[in-house]
Amino acid sequence: PATLPDLPPCVWGQKKSVSKLSFRQEIPLCQMNLRLMQGSFGCLQKAASRVYLTLSPQCRLLSVPSLSLSHSSFPRGIRSFSSTTGGEIQTERMDFDLLIVGAGPAGLASAIRAKQVANEQGKELNVCVVEKGGEVGAHILSGNVFEPRALKELFSEEELAEAPLTTPVKEDRFLIMTSDKSALPIPQFLLPPSLHNHGNFIISLGSLCKWMAEKAEELGVEVYPGFAASAAVKNEKGAVVGVQTADVGIAKDGSRKSTFEPGMELYAKQTVIAEGCRGSLAESLMADFNLREGVCPQQYGIGLKEVWEVPKENHKPGLVLHSVGWPLDMWTYGGAFVYHMEPNLVLIGMVVGLDYKDPYLHPYNEFQRFKTHPKIREMLEGGECVSYGARALNEGGVQAVPRLSFPGGVLTGCSAGFLNVPKIKGSHLALKTGMLAGEAAALRLLREGGEVEEGEEMTEYENAVKESWVWEELQKVRNAK
Repeated sequence: PATLPDLPPCVWGQKKSVSKLSFRQEIPLCQMNLRLMQGSFGCLQKAASRVYLTLSPQCRLLSVPSLSLSHSSFPRGIRSFSSTTGGEIQTERMDFDLLIVGAGPAGLASAIRAKQVANEQGKELNVCVVEKGGEVGAHILSGNVFEPRALKELFSEEELAEAPLTTPVKEDRFLIMTSDKSALPIPQFLLPPSLHNHGNFIISLGSLCKWMAEKAEELGVEVYPGFAASAAVKNEKGAVVGVQTADVGIAKDGSRKSTFEPGMELYAKQTVIAEGCRGSLAESLMADFNLREGVCPQQYGIGLKEVWEVPKENHKPGLVLHSVGWPLDMWTYGGAFVYHMEPNLVLIGMVVGLDYKDPYLHPYNEFQRFKTHPKIREMLEGGECVSYGARALNEGGVQAVPRLSFPGGVLTGCSAGFLNVPKIKGSHLALKTGMLAGEAAALRLLREGGEVEEGEEMTEYENAVKESWVWEELQKVRNAK
């Protein structure tokens, strides 16, 4: 082993965070110089007489001529690293067994389940999750009344006790807004079973994903926020063998600024696409491999949401309210929701189908009008909006789910269109399909009888989805919207 460099005390030790560097520093590691660019890096770890580096967000290794680090040299972190020095652009490469794009519920469930299968077999599986957000949860937006069915399958009771499921649903309400001043309440016994939320929780999905990311890292999954996958990497046969992360330092006119850094190439034997609804990578792969052949066109909606901090006297923890009608007219598909989450937060939002006919309709303005209704205004009176956002939603149902596998990878979660529209829920479907993807990938990669070639098509994953309760649930509501 090489002589260890003089670094701040916080560098050494298992999973100790390192503060951001504001300088360039060369660190001798195993008698090779690895130059760290400005940014933050994860930790140097010492195990079995070896020292090895684990990367974290914003870290890039600048190219070193003829450098190759083998799997045996670096048991975790970097699997292999190569660079070219002959051209103007130098591209780094990292290799994994399983690569997952997106640290949402589907992606993290896939990573966790894959590592669980590997641990059950007593084998090593290198799993990496890349996330475009600056931190896990940064790009997560959902209502969210959460059905914990899939989460209970993924974690033990002891682990679930730590999950951020803090506000159980205590009351369901449904209103038909007949005008800007009146509303007709619908009794609970008249509502369909999909709108009964007993046993569910009002949560922050972003907080749940952060917790899941911690659980994934405890299992040995490498989670890298701050890296957006911009394109698929394919081999000579046209199969997907990884992804290319986005270049940084590009000017508005497309030219390279002085801060330009090329993206990295992340290679894997299997790639799970879990970007969320209408992800750019998923859309390009569906077109490249004709995955939508024979299925209905996908339909979309836009969901707008605000989080309000309200006075205690206006807050009713566990209240779930849904509404249809005003301010939308009878020809526009959509509805609104209000969820009361502890300690004193109100999650309020509106979903509008993007097939609306009125060219002058503005979903955001309609959402603002909704908040002026007396039944809604009284909940927000004296409060303050502390965050807001919007996202696209899949509304095509099971008829619009594409083929789920392609050479080298699979689609899961909202990338594939899994959303129960009448139930107004998709997180539990994302979790379950992610689990099935991770399990199928791990079983294939760890199977007996030899090395798994890159670019193989994992058709068993789609079979597993269609044999699961996910498909059964979506089939039951296939004609409801």
